[in-house]
Amino acid sequence: MIIGLYFWNLLRNQQSNKTAVDRESKKEMEKLRKLRSIQLTQPLAEKTRPQSMKDIIGQKEGLKALKAALCGPNPQHVLIYGPPGVGKTAAARVVLEQAKQHASSPFLQDAKFVEIDATTARFDERGIADPLIGSVHDPIYQGAGALGVAGVPQPKQGAVTKAHGGVLFIDEIGELHPVQMNKLLKVLEDRKVFLESSYYHEEDTNIPRYIHDIFQNGLPADFRLVGATTRTPDEIPPAIRSRCMEIYFKPLLPDEIAEIAQSAIAKLGMPESPEAVRVVVNYASNGREAVNMIQLAAGLAITEGRDRLRAEDIEWVVNSSQISPRPQKKVPKEQKIGYINGLAVHGPNIGTLLEIEVTSMSAEKPGAGKLTITGAVDEEEMGGGARTLRRKSMARSSVENVCTVLRQIGLNPFHYDIHLNFPGGVPIDGPSAGIAIACAITSSIRRVPVHPRLAMTGEVSIHGRVKPVGGVVAKVEAALQAGVEKVLIPRDNWQEMFAGLQGIEVIPVDTVEEVICHAFPEWAESISERGESEGNWIDPSIEPAVQPILPFMQARSTSE
Repeated sequence: MIIGLYFWNLLRNQQSNKTAVDRESKKEMEKLRKLRSIQLTQPLAEKTRPQSMKDIIGQKEGLKALKAALCGPNPQHVLIYGPPGVGKTAAARVVLEQAKQHASSPFLQDAKFVEIDATTARFDERGIADPLIGSVHDPIYQGAGALGVAGVPQPKQGAVTKAHGGVLFIDEIGELHPVQMNKLLKVLEDRKVFLESSYYHEEDTNIPRYIHDIFQNGLPADFRLVGATTRTPDEIPPAIRSRCMEIYFKPLLPDEIAEIAQSAIAKLGMPESPEAVRVVVNYASNGREAVNMIQLAAGLAITEGRDRLRAEDIEWVVNSSQISPRPQKKVPKEQKIGYINGLAVHGPNIGTLLEIEVTSMSAEKPGAGKLTITGAVDEEEMGGGARTLRRKSMARSSVENVCTVLRQIGLNPFHYDIHLNFPGGVPIDGPSAGIAIACAITSSIRRVPVHPRLAMTGEVSIHGRVKPVGGVVAKVEAALQAGVEKVLIPRDNWQEMFAGLQGIEVIPVDTVEEVICHAFPEWAESISERGESEGNWIDPSIEPAVQPILPFMQARSTSE
């Protein structure tokens, strides 16, 4: 009798618990239905998101390279460099859809595009959770479920397995934790994920067959990696770079920003507003910023009962959001003594015009002149971890090389107090301004201006040779946008594509003498008339004792 009452109470409690769970489940389901029935309007950023190749503006060459990497019979892993808001994620998604249409492509019609953000892809050092690679839920941890009660470890798939047969897109891959980066490299090589657990035993018959298979043969992870980053290539680990094709997306030009802004206005159902677009172009540096500015300005216009954007609306957005003007450097209209246009790169594949200005005054004592450099980095550190090297900045070293070369051609900078300045508020480093510094110092000392529509880039060796530098394509593009008509570059950086450029002349040079001939053509003509051999003032093969250095631009004619 007592035993019967015990079991009857036990069954009744179980039934009441089940009833309570069912009632709670119905309440939660009703809450979910109500939540799903509420929908806001689609954000403008989502409306303007590119859905096809033609919707991606300003990245013709980048898209061409991305298609070549992914749409062939042997797709490759890809790293995309570029500033934010220029279409890196959208391009990867669209190109995968195009690849599915190619008969030779290994991507099937149901190939997945799995996206993960490296900044939020955190993992547990004990291996409990890893959203990128995958993990094992051991029975000891809470929430193991029925398999945990039986002492069975449960493998959990990561993004690399979910992307099997498709594309794994990792945004901001440069922020990925080094441990995860090393694990990812192993997965790229094996195309499998091997998991481990101290609770797994091959002879355990309680473990399901599929879990045995996962631990013994690994989870499939045959995908193509597309990583996007706003960092520069030297900040990405060489191990991942060597396994990927590197593609560069360029910053958007003003006309391309205007096209995106006009498209955003049209998708809002508003009439065209050229004056508003012009203000957007002056402040937005990428497509995302342009769309956000249009959306906020449109909200202001609608709340005020207007159906058309005005320039004042965009200006209000600029002031309320404290948006800085878009840096658009243009060449000066007038010639200046001691002023020249250099070229530099900042960020991934972003070129810019670099102002260099010099003033010079005769020193109190010949040969005791002072050299002051402002706007350049003083020191830089190299390496990391247990060993760090510190050296004088390459920009300052470049100035010293220039002074040595100028002395060889008869212009001694140490007879003058020279102040070299890089205006702009951003510290400058790197040797690529060498030939520009040489021309600026020469212009200041000899009081002869350089043409304002001339720009140049190139490192100077102590023998007067012009050495190759990086980012020349981006620098030439920046020069073209700034209104430069002629660009001097190292001959080793010459590419045939430069010969067909419209609106700008790209000239390769080998020596500082050639640079000065282009920067000061009147002097070059006078040298030729006075008998100098093609303006070649420096011959490293001849010792100074055999060929004494004549004063700069004062070589005597043989007829005198």
